[in-house]
Amino acid sequence: MLSSESAIENAPILSFEIVNAVRSRELQISGARSEDFSDFTGEIHASGSEYLFVGKLSSINASALRKHLPWLNPKAIGLNLSAGVGDRLGLATSGHARAFSKYGQGVLPIFAQQSAREMHRLYRTPQEVMDDVTFGLVESSWQGQIGSDADHLKSIEDIDSCLAAGFSMFTLDPGDSVVRVPTNFDGKLGHLPWGELEDSEASMLGRYVDKQFILEESSRSFTDEQIRRAAFKYSAAVASVVSMYRHLMLKATHEVEVEIAIDETSEVTTPGEHIFIATELKRLGVKWVSFAPRYIDGFEKAIEFKGSIKHLAENLKGHFAIAQALGPYKLSIHTGSDKFSIYSLANEVCKGLLHLKTSGTSYLEALSVCAQHAPELFREIYQSSYDSYAKSRSSYQVSADLNSAPLIGNLRDDDLKELLILEGTRQILHVGYGAALTLQDSTGDFVLRNALQSCLIENKQDYDQAIEHHIGRHLSLLNKST
Repeated sequence: MLSSESAIENAPILSFEIVNAVRSRELQISGARSEDFSDFTGEIHASGSEYLFVGKLSSINASALRKHLPWLNPKAIGLNLSAGVGDRLGLATSGHARAFSKYGQGVLPIFAQQSAREMHRLYRTPQEVMDDVTFGLVESSWQGQIGSDADHLKSIEDIDSCLAAGFSMFTLDPGDSVVRVPTNFDGKLGHLPWGELEDSEASMLGRYVDKQFILEESSRSFTDEQIRRAAFKYSAAVASVVSMYRHLMLKATHEVEVEIAIDETSEVTTPGEHIFIATELKRLGVKWVSFAPRYIDGFEKAIEFKGSIKHLAENLKGHFAIAQALGPYKLSIHTGSDKFSIYSLANEVCKGLLHLKTSGTSYLEALSVCAQHAPELFREIYQSSYDSYAKSRSSYQVSADLNSAPLIGNLRDDDLKELLILEGTRQILHVGYGAALTLQDSTGDFVLRNALQSCLIENKQDYDQAIEHHIGRHLSLLNKST
């Protein structure tokens, strides 16, 4: 239970609690005077010498909670070691908070981390995401600093809606503007958006060709061909970031911070390309706290890192040296969940200047609880994810093969949780959330989503414990240097 005793000077003392009823949740507040609940909407009952307020988990009540408990408002995290956790169902935050409280000392949390893609697919608004986090933090009696991440933003419209909801971190993703360099590239750059770049071809080449970029233990130089290829590939992406960044800074009325993400592109980001992108963004006035390149191959959704740990260490060291020389800024690891072999290594290489992102793994923990308590519902979710996999996989790094995936009708109830252990079926379930959670009946209700949320509310303690344990594994390793 949370108290507002020290939240606002001279404010009334109120106690806040989220109560899980049968298939529903409600906000309860106790205080000495009925007029103290004026910011909230709901019913007020006399209870001895106190009054009890009971209200829905509405946006109005979430806003009032953030007013009375100011630490629930996200703030900029800066260069501190940090980790982000996503929540596709709006019920994971209390478990996330328990994980950070128990295992995350020294790791600043970003609880509201949701990509524009996930919000669009699930028909959730940024405000709904933020409000769900607020209620989850009250449920867990959280009283520490928090951040929030509007992840993989590609449009001005998404920036505006996330600003209005109070997000503090904006991950700008120009991946759609990255251009593949053709095999017969002739070096011509006349088509680049020179006006948007506030630049010219001659000026750009003069900044790089035969110039030395001093890194931690080495230096880097570029040939004319190398810089032309980098400019051809990334100049439009740089212009896209600048446009989004300037709009964000013009419109923001609260403190915000920026991450640059090009991790969802088709090719690995080379050190030279990293230098080019960072140099051009700095020249154009962009400031950011973290950068997510496309690292070496081996990062796939929902499973352990599949590449060479030795090569990853070399890759991280190279990118970190650039981040130190041109920043400092943190390296950000996307598709970061369930990569237990790399967290300690990454923190050691990056000397704490690191941000880790996890998302769908908390959804998989929800499905684990579902498999245990509502096996028929789990079967429907698995079948929907299986049927939609060919389409769903297009925007994710996965390698699951449907031909090797078990058919749900061949499995006993006791075997269902195995589908959350096998790599292939974990990935099928991970990326199939959009189809499963937006399946509608004749009345327009999201039948599987509603049923899954009801299952989790009825078994909230089990879900919180599962999240605490699973995210806790990530955080305890992130905190531990090798």
